Amino acid sequence: MPEPLTLYLAAPRGFCAGVDRAIKIVEMALRKWGAPVYVRHEIVHNKYVVDELRAQGAVFVEELSDCPPDRPVVFSAHGVPKSVPAEAEARQMLYVDATCPLVSKVHIEAERHYENGLRMIMIGHRGHPEVIGTMGQLPEGAVTLVETVADVAELTPEDPDRLAFITQTTLSLDDTAEIITALRTRFPNIAGPRKEDICYATTNRQEAVKAMAPMIEALLVIGAPNSSNSQRLVEVGRRAGCGYAQLVQRAADIDWRALAGARAVGITAGASAPQVLVDEVIAAFRGRYEVTEELVETAREDVEFKVPRVLREKVA
Repeated sequence: MPEPLTLYLAAPRGFCAGVDRAIKIVEMALRKWGAPVYVRHEIVHNKYVVDELRAQGAVFVEELSDCPPDRPVVFSAHGVPKSVPAEAEARQMLYVDATCPLVSKVHIEAERHYENGLRMIMIGHRGHPEVIGTMGQLPEGAVTLVETVADVAELTPEDPDRLAFITQTTLSLDDTAEIITALRTRFPNIAGPRKEDICYATTNRQEAVKAMAPMIEALLVIGAPNSSNSQRLVEVGRRAGCGYAQLVQRAADIDWRALAGARAVGITAGASAPQVLVDEVIAAFRGRYEVTEELVETAREDVEFKVPRVLREKVA
């Protein structure tokens, strides 16, 4: 007889409104203009989602120069530097911007502070598409990136009283709070966002993991290795006391030997991981254990973002 196991399912988990909107944008573009529709960078960081859209006729490229000028192109949910839409317009390309509205909000904040004469500091991970896109809203060299508290200690701004900070939307709440504290300690007059830049979905998924951590012996986060918010969920689980916290893309990635003897396992999913992958993981556990499911719900989400008007209009 299979051994008993309790699966604690985090809620919220999986798709956020920004990811849902970005995927819809590609699907609606394919319906409106037919295949192929080009997508600059992965629309969201999840291989399953990208493969599904590729099967429908989406072509994923890294640079605009890889796109023909006569086909539509979609910019990913992570946002792009200003130079990208400028290049698309110069080439007279039809483009649709799928940047998450909460990322766009950070772009607007950065521009507002810059126009007010403040030097910008961005908290984020070097090389992440969202960071590249946000820093690319301002002239080169106008934004300084910090990744750690140690980076804050090394800052040497020309005018310590004329600074502002913004953050990547998918960071760890706790790590970011430490960096913000360090910034405010060194630069008491630094301006910050009116409301935290870290998005509601990142916050909610991290809080659910924290609530679940005391109940479980192991945590599985369903998500992609290049998904920042998924990687942060693993870190949050470890920091909250999970002896074993691991990122898996699909059920096939589960290390069953590492879970041997566990009787309580938590499952969550990053904001770009679809529910079908959660169901696949649960089914894999049901194939090996006598499973009881428990929901750990810390918030309910009803956020919805409209798709761009160009996709809601009929083809002339």
